[in-house]
Amino acid sequence: MARTQGSHSDITGPKVREAALRLFAEHGYAAVSMRQIAAEVGVQAGALYNYTPDKQHLLFSLLHEHMEGLLAAQAAQPVPEDPVARLEAFCRFHIRQNRARPQAVFISYMELRSLTPEHFAEIGRLRDRYEAGLEAVLKAGQATGAFSVEDTRIATFAVIGLLNAVNVWFREDGRLTLEEVERLHWDMVRRAVSA
Repeated sequence: MARTQGSHSDITGPKVREAALRLFAEHGYAAVSMRQIAAEVGVQAGALYNYTPDKQHLLFSLLHEHMEGLLAAQAAQPVPEDPVARLEAFCRFHIRQNRARPQAVFISYMELRSLTPEHFAEIGRLRDRYEAGLEAVLKAGQATGAFSVEDTRIATFAVIGLLNAVNVWFREDGRLTLEEVERLHWDMVRRAVSA
């Protein structure tokens, strides 16, 4: 099948991923065809199969890359000893990471249902690792008496849910800066878990 001009693998592969990410976020996985992705990139539809076996693997690789990147960025952060400082660092980190990758975050939540059971399980394992980091902070705070949380697992979900909501409503040209939003969210989380 003929390629359009400029479709070199080191250029086209990332373009395929970028186009798929944007289209999945805008229209939903089920509504996007491989033909649409190819048209967006400027290649023949058949050429996409040089970069991915199928649309399902393309979605999985986007979600996997997002979670691996999140875990790697989290691991690179300094870890304060004090659980309160660790929880604040987590809150600020999570908001900043989400703001930097809004489309990846969106499909990571909205398109989990579109994964095969095998792919769903793998992404679930990565998400569990990320959430376990936050739960460990909450447990450490419980142990020192800094936090009072009845169920650390439920508290983990609640904190992540609160922080994720920033991507829904925050606008760069809005009333508050991202730093102010981080501070306000940290204050809400701190109040919710403090002893």
